[in-house]
Amino acid sequence: MDGRGRLAQPLNPIGSSEPTGLAVAVLSRRHGSRRADARLTRTERLFERHGALLRKVWLTRGGGYAAAALIVIASIGYGIVKGGHLEPVDAAFKSMRDSAANAAGFRIAGVAFSGHENLNREEILTRAGISGTSSLLFFDVADARKRLMKDPRVADATILKLYPDRLQITITERRPFALWQKDKNVNVIAADGVVLEHYVSRAFVELPFVVGKGADKQAKDFLALLNRYPDVRNNVRASILIAERRWNLRLKNGLDVKLPETDVDRALERLASLDRELQLTSRDISVLDLRLPDRVTVQMSDALVQAREAAAKDKTKQTKKGGPV
Repeated sequence: MDGRGRLAQPLNPIGSSEPTGLAVAVLSRRHGSRRADARLTRTERLFERHGALLRKVWLTRGGGYAAAALIVIASIGYGIVKGGHLEPVDAAFKSMRDSAANAAGFRIAGVAFSGHENLNREEILTRAGISGTSSLLFFDVADARKRLMKDPRVADATILKLYPDRLQITITERRPFALWQKDKNVNVIAADGVVLEHYVSRAFVELPFVVGKGADKQAKDFLALLNRYPDVRNNVRASILIAERRWNLRLKNGLDVKLPETDVDRALERLASLDRELQLTSRDISVLDLRLPDRVTVQMSDALVQAREAAAKDKTKQTKKGGPV
């Protein structure tokens, strides 16, 4: 009871769960705020959350200038990428970088070469990306090696930096191994089948000649086998791969020798023996079939067939006339 004879009572009567007017106002504001937050999109909540931070940055000294500079730089970068000017800009940057390194004493003053035979020095420098303005400090050895390896004549390449101003380049070249004909096109190939030249110069006309699809990849093993029999090899004009499974030999006198799919070594030995004993490769025959291990099949040439037919006709005429047989 207070001094005026009134009894103190709680704002909410005992047993009543109804809030008073003040409490109702507070609760309504809170619920209204939550409902408003629920209606905001994710993007709006993100801007609202970081808006205060952005205002603080903007109000700091130079904040507006920094933001404007970032916008300008971003616009320039977007224009460079969108307009396809990235490579010229990158080249200009590299040129400026190399100029600074050269001024500091890192200009490439000399390049030592070794191992090259068919490639000349100018070709190596061009393919490696080395120019008069290149600096040793920023020279990318791995990238230069990749450039060199794109040349089919290069089997391997090693590049070493020798500070402050020297480079050492060692080249391992693929050597011309054979001439390969496919679809009327003749190419110079290496032992691993890589095409080195799409034309044949005089320096390569004496190389072994292989023909057919897949012959570029199988030539190394077959020609190594053929080299064991130099008498046969010296009479071969072309080695022809049939259906990527077996080889035929076209000899210089026009004779075709059919080799088996397996046990080729034995067939070549047999061919060499027959030629020594019977001079089969010099006789007037067109095909010598060695595909069967227990027999040799011979096909006469057209000229020999015609000659025999003519001789048979003459013999028949003389018999009819009652002349000597």
